[in-house]
Amino acid sequence: MEQKSPKDESTAKGQESLSYQRRMWKNFQEKTKPWLSPKLGSERRGAGGAEGSKKESGLWMFKRKKKQLDRVFSSSQPNLCCSPPAPFEGDKKSHGGDAVPGTSSDGQPLHHLGAASGATGSKPELTAHGSPKLPVSQLIMYQQKSSSLGSACFEKLVVDPAAILGEEEQLRKNASDSGINIVGPSNAEPPPRPPSPAMYQLDIVLKKGNNLAIRDRTGTSDPYVKFKIAGKEVFRSKTIHKNLNPVWDERVSLLVETLKDPLYVKVFDYDFGLQDDFMGSAYLHLESLEHQRTLDVTLDLKDPQYPEHNLGSLELAVTLSPKEGEMKDATMLLRRNWKRSSKYQSMRLSDVHRKAQLWRGIVSISLIEGRSLQPMDANGLSDPYVKFRMGHQKYKSKTIPKTLNPQWREQFDFHLYEEQGGYVDITVWDKDAGKKDDFMGRCTIDLSHLSKEHTHKLDLELEEGEGVLVLLVTLTASAAVSISDLSINMLDDPHERHQIMQRYSLWRSFHNLKDVGVVQVKVIRAEGLMAADVTGKSDPFCVVELSNDRLQTHTVYKNLNPEWNKVFTFNVKDIHSVLEVTVYDEDRDRSADFLGKVAIPLLNIQNGERKAYALKSKELTGPTKGVIFLEIDVIFNAVKAGLRTLIPIEQKYIEEEPRVSKQLLLRNFNRVRRCIMFLINTGCYINSCFEWDSPQRSICAFVLFVIVVWNFELYMIPLALLLPLAWNYILITSGKDTRQDVDSERKGFMNKLYAIQDVCISVQNALDEVASYGERIKNTFNWTVPFLSWLAIVAFGVATIIIYFIPLRYIVLAWGVNKFTKKLRDPYTIDNNELLDFLSRVPSDVQVVQYRELKLDPNPSPNKRKKNNPG
Repeated sequence: MEQKSPKDESTAKGQESLSYQRRMWKNFQEKTKPWLSPKLGSERRGAGGAEGSKKESGLWMFKRKKKQLDRVFSSSQPNLCCSPPAPFEGDKKSHGGDAVPGTSSDGQPLHHLGAASGATGSKPELTAHGSPKLPVSQLIMYQQKSSSLGSACFEKLVVDPAAILGEEEQLRKNASDSGINIVGPSNAEPPPRPPSPAMYQLDIVLKKGNNLAIRDRTGTSDPYVKFKIAGKEVFRSKTIHKNLNPVWDERVSLLVETLKDPLYVKVFDYDFGLQDDFMGSAYLHLESLEHQRTLDVTLDLKDPQYPEHNLGSLELAVTLSPKEGEMKDATMLLRRNWKRSSKYQSMRLSDVHRKAQLWRGIVSISLIEGRSLQPMDANGLSDPYVKFRMGHQKYKSKTIPKTLNPQWREQFDFHLYEEQGGYVDITVWDKDAGKKDDFMGRCTIDLSHLSKEHTHKLDLELEEGEGVLVLLVTLTASAAVSISDLSINMLDDPHERHQIMQRYSLWRSFHNLKDVGVVQVKVIRAEGLMAADVTGKSDPFCVVELSNDRLQTHTVYKNLNPEWNKVFTFNVKDIHSVLEVTVYDEDRDRSADFLGKVAIPLLNIQNGERKAYALKSKELTGPTKGVIFLEIDVIFNAVKAGLRTLIPIEQKYIEEEPRVSKQLLLRNFNRVRRCIMFLINTGCYINSCFEWDSPQRSICAFVLFVIVVWNFELYMIPLALLLPLAWNYILITSGKDTRQDVDSERKGFMNKLYAIQDVCISVQNALDEVASYGERIKNTFNWTVPFLSWLAIVAFGVATIIIYFIPLRYIVLAWGVNKFTKKLRDPYTIDNNELLDFLSRVPSDVQVVQYRELKLDPNPSPNKRKKNNPG
């Protein structure tokens, strides 16, 4: 028998090893075929011959088709759910004692699915359970280095590790049957253990502090607490003023990726306008905590520079919970932010939430007024302003000078990042020019006690001060916690709609009179909005207001045709309220930009009609760019609505401050002039009956006057007002609408200037007339002109005697007959009004000053004589 040379033997072994690797790879592809795309699978099935075998070898095929896969994690990444597999028993038999663990027969490294990438040169760190623990940032960096297996493959690895372990065992069995040796870790490595969770939820209750350090001159401190993980601040508590044993009782939930980084707790003393003083710190090692168990922890505070000093202690309740089922959600979040920027690679999950604006809701605070605040100035008054703070978000109100009962009427919006709410710290200050502002008091709003989608009116008493703040607080859900989608709304449910109809039926008209009805607003979408950003796009969100209730949609970023598909529900207190829908453009660093507005009276709404409303300007006088699609339903009780109409209208707390506007002045003057002209035209029409301009009309008016006066009863007064209402209704129903839309005509600059000048002159003359008649009536009773006062006494005496002895009906009838026959008796007589003629003889205050004589100076000085006679 021919003996083979060692070279031929090694070549045969190499070919046999290469064949084994190909067979193993083909086995692995058959196992992972359901996880890959159908197109890729079909191409793999269709490949044949030597060329097909060549295409299926190695990672070349994945690189060729990687654009069609959803790239999340590399095939060379460590298995996140399973520990590395144990070595086969047949390894030593195949390789003998000279085989090096971790290599194939030809000396090349052989990577299995759970091994780290050879490019890294090191294994991932193992947790106590034996599984690799990798922060999210490291997973992101791994993704950029190698090709992808696809998101479905990775998610299956995460969700069902047991199935993957079973398939690995099957793969090993097939490989063993084929004579392939899969090399695992050395015998010194630990056996496989249960997988480590990908995320942990750390729930902390900051209870209180005991015997904290003194940092203020008054012998107290204003402590607050910060939590840090891996150098990042994740929580800051509220400040407890002037207390060395503060009680916080604040809760916070944190998502932690690794237990290696301890929780760093620091306490500071708050100093307004200065650097806060350090009060001590402590570490809480998360690896020492038991899972799924609440532990009461006492942390002794120390100063690293003076470790022997006792700075007090903090009491906490800590619960650490693995979050295995939520790794998929974290993966999806990472996938959305995968390619945004390199700065995201080192961020924690909570930071990605904040950067992506994934806030849980909006806290809308309307600062209305203050009552009986503490005087801080020497004049017994104050110049108060208010500061709001929720986490890192801060606002400051305007300053109201010299008052103890300020009216602010300002509105502020906060983003809420925590589901269970939070705290809003409010402080009131007195503005002092040139020196430090004075502290006037504080109060806190616990948002966890307030229901969402409802406006709460709060009267908060100030602590460490005097007075009350009046606020309106509304919690609105955002995209993360939906208000109500179109598929989930109460009026579309027949059972819910029937219950609401029963609640506002006529049989329950006198039950809870303040609950008039309910309105449901579906904000569907907007089209063709104005571009407010330099990129030619906008970040629109929609605000829906009804009286003092204010709700808000989420923001659709970089879109001029946003779709919100949200449903808002309001309780109707006044059926005459106006629903205001405003679209804004969100700007992170400044106030939102106005894009358009629509005002819809509730009584004008057609139920169930999906309608496109053209957006108007801020003053609602002209159109602006874009339309908004709304569907509104109003259900109300007519009896309650009618009774509420007789009650004073609810004051709207947030209104814009009035400003001087020439156009507004001109418009208001034209409105008043139209009303006065209507009254003048009506008087001229009645006077034409007395003048007998039309004999037929004058005869009819005279007969009607005599009949009404002779048979007058009180019921005729509302009947007389009912007749024009009925007449106009008949005209409207018959299509002869006499109502006219008042449109302001376009005018040039000079025409506007002349119009404003005419307005000023007309207003000046009208005010003079009104003031003159009022002063003349006053001067009649003041005996400014005694003759006219005596004449008034005589006239009043005669009128008293006549009315006493003669019924009023006959007096009015005689006056009417005299007015109607006056023109017939003397065609050339001039019509006049005796009362106005009398008042025109009484001087006004201006005329009294003009008619007053100056007193003569008996001995004028030479200097005054020269001034009076300069010539």
